[in-house]
Amino acid sequence: MTVETLRWRNNQLEMIDQRCLPSVVQYLSYSDAQTVADGIQKMVVRGAPAIGVAAAYGIALEAQKYVLLNGADFHKRMAQAFKVLAASRPTAVNLFWALNRMRDRLSDAAQMETVSLARLLLDEAHAIYHEDIEINKTMGAFGASILEDGMCVLTHCNAGALATAGHGTALGVIRSAVTAGKKITVFADETRPFLQGARLTAWELSEDGIDTTLITDNMSGHFMKSGAIDAVIVGTDRVAANGDVANKIGTYMVAVLAKEHDIPFYVACPLSTIDLSIPSGDDIPIEERSSNEVTGYGDVRWAPKNIQVRNPSFDVTPARLVTALITEKGIVYSPSDNKLKALY
Repeated sequence: MTVETLRWRNNQLEMIDQRCLPSVVQYLSYSDAQTVADGIQKMVVRGAPAIGVAAAYGIALEAQKYVLLNGADFHKRMAQAFKVLAASRPTAVNLFWALNRMRDRLSDAAQMETVSLARLLLDEAHAIYHEDIEINKTMGAFGASILEDGMCVLTHCNAGALATAGHGTALGVIRSAVTAGKKITVFADETRPFLQGARLTAWELSEDGIDTTLITDNMSGHFMKSGAIDAVIVGTDRVAANGDVANKIGTYMVAVLAKEHDIPFYVACPLSTIDLSIPSGDDIPIEERSSNEVTGYGDVRWAPKNIQVRNPSFDVTPARLVTALITEKGIVYSPSDNKLKALY
């Protein structure tokens, strides 16, 4: 993708407004932790790795904003910034991974002058950004090795360049396979209710010239049964220690259907998305979002007023349904506690 999800311009963070895609490509500027947290919560930026990168820059922006304060006041402001960003979204563990990395960097150099601290934190945010792209390319190469020429791959939600600093996780695997000369076609679930598949995945892949067919979420079983789909590849927002996977709502349904039809179900995820502190998927917090995302879209409302709505943003796929995790350290088949611990 030539379009950048996040970019650093004129000492500010700019993020492409994913709520407007694909019809409008525009960037919004952010100058402190609170505005970045708002951008994360309001889905200007989404996707676990991209959220983590954005949070890192949010800390760097806060340090830049209060660089002239004395040491005690500076650290007080920074503590509040970490709190604000941590509260922006609960499920994607990359958010907390990035914040912990920035917090450790700050703690290790706590005695430095604030000007030096601000520079150090910005350098760390830049490092997280660039590392994410390289990790995605490494994952893509591993994943491409298990895709055969001529395969049709189903993906759910958007785990592409727009969900990361660049290249993508699930879509990064597809991109790498195509770059390697393999003919890969894609079925993209629309991914209700926020339509990340219809608006983002379909746009990304079509911009790259990759043969893509958009389907509604309730069509995947039909196409699996008819033999049209050879593999499923998705991303994830958090992987528990036992290999259970939290991803966009509807992923569990896709995994069950894939199992029924003997279709491999792959999950592409960096190590930063694996949370060994969470024993199983039952312990992963599931974000519940506004009912407005379900009752309509934009200015159009299709549901009756006062109807009760549930809108969990994620579901959990048990490890027994996951054929393999694709990580930057290789492919982990039939993920389990011991296999995930061995990655570290």
